[in-house]
Amino acid sequence: TCAAEKRRRRKKGELPTPTKRLFINEAVCEGCGDCGVQSNCTSLLPLETEFGRKRTIDQSSCNQDYSCVKGFCPSFVTVEGGTPRKSRLAKGAKDSDFAPLPQPVIPQASESTYNILITGIGGTGVITVGALIGMAAHLEGKGTSALDMTGMSQKNGAVTSHVRIAKTPDQIRAQRIAAGEADLVLGCDMLTAGAADALGKTRAGRTVAVINTHQQPTGQFAQNADWQFPAERIRSLINEAVEDRAHFLDATRIATALMGDSIATNLFMLGFAFQKGLIPVGEAALMRAIELNGVAIEANKQAFLWGRRAAADLGAVERVTAPAHAVVVKLPETLDKLIARRVEFLAAYQNAAYAKRYSDLVERARAAEAGIGKGDKLTRAVATYLFKLMAYKDEYEVARLFSDPSFEERLRKTFDGDFSIRYNLAPPLLAKRDAQGHLTKSEYGAWMKHAFRLLARLKWLRQTAFDPFGQTQERKTERRLLRDYETTIDHCLSALSADNHDVVLKLASLPEHVRGFGHVKERHIGKYDADREALLNRLNISRLVRAA
Repeated sequence: TCAAEKRRRRKKGELPTPTKRLFINEAVCEGCGDCGVQSNCTSLLPLETEFGRKRTIDQSSCNQDYSCVKGFCPSFVTVEGGTPRKSRLAKGAKDSDFAPLPQPVIPQASESTYNILITGIGGTGVITVGALIGMAAHLEGKGTSALDMTGMSQKNGAVTSHVRIAKTPDQIRAQRIAAGEADLVLGCDMLTAGAADALGKTRAGRTVAVINTHQQPTGQFAQNADWQFPAERIRSLINEAVEDRAHFLDATRIATALMGDSIATNLFMLGFAFQKGLIPVGEAALMRAIELNGVAIEANKQAFLWGRRAAADLGAVERVTAPAHAVVVKLPETLDKLIARRVEFLAAYQNAAYAKRYSDLVERARAAEAGIGKGDKLTRAVATYLFKLMAYKDEYEVARLFSDPSFEERLRKTFDGDFSIRYNLAPPLLAKRDAQGHLTKSEYGAWMKHAFRLLARLKWLRQTAFDPFGQTQERKTERRLLRDYETTIDHCLSALSADNHDVVLKLASLPEHVRGFGHVKERHIGKYDADREALLNRLNISRLVRAA
């Protein structure tokens, strides 16, 4: 039985829910994406931070097959006995905080039928939404049909549901919505709604779209850590197809903040569309359909109500969710702030002298770039990537990041209950190797917390003759990368000109792709070294850098 099917059975109460979950310490995460490669799971979401893109787990959609922990990375911890913390914002809101909801005008079937195309991804309840609308129509004595086009739902593939409603069953002559015949596109997933098949069902002047703008990664992100969500392009395509008769909102963000579970998104979307007068059945029938479905009845009714409220007054709903949105990573706003934050970090990482080594080279880059009047892109690149190479995550740094109180604080914000944690690590001096010669991870109990605290205090051993980890090949390579980068930037700055600025900028930015741990990082370094050599040759300084 696949993980997605197990998850469905858990929702129905047919299987017990495991007490074990995984959590990523994003401070340790390198954003290499090996967890996605190993699991092909789209519950691994991108997390944009001031130190680059990391990974986080969507606990609401996680299938709990634990395959992501196979990624060669120490950032994963096993949480035993904890349950995902549910938001209490929805329960704390009062009906009196909102104006009474007017009953929407129920649309009538045009051209014999009213056609709703619901788009989304497998495992999120898209088919359930179609079934609820169909059941509500049936309860009202109307004709209805639903055709579900399911993709690889176990891998969150595209799913569409064609729902057609008419006054009588004999008015429905085909289950599939024909080209240009959709009255409503309920886009629970933006990518699927913007696909050619979905857009082909729309017609300007007839179709209205309600689109969830949440940027849900696809399988492409699992295999490509640098994949970017094409949000603006999709929005433009949808607006063009329906002549701007579209409503866009981040329903996943709002519903999760209110209900504590992203699975509430699609009922929230249904409520929004209903209040906008786009669902051709009454509220009473929809409520009865939710009851007959028999799954999370009160939660689904609440999600539907919040969707209606958002359609009537989105600002009021956003104000309720504001506390949940306040906890975000604040990105440095200026170059000076970016540099200052990294100087502070490196002082904690090692010491003030190490931080000064960083700031001295960055300031030389700033002066050289200012001298040729080319802005600050190169300075920003040096500030970003010199820091990255200096703050490499060795044993002392991983220990420091796990010992930081903010890690436990994030755990407590994510999970309820009296839980315990275990660490998934591959210490190079202790771990076994697999058939490919790669180190393998093992679980270590809560006692590691004390070991981490001790190890973090020993950071002064780093890069000394007494460092027990310093002679491993990985640590030697990391020190070599830093020396090479400093030497290269020094040579480039001494010969910087308006003509070679762009090439030097590319060279300074190359460490962006040096990510991961162990054999994963080694693979990335191989490509980095080749790309670096090619750029040095373009600058005619390859020989000089090697000599230095």
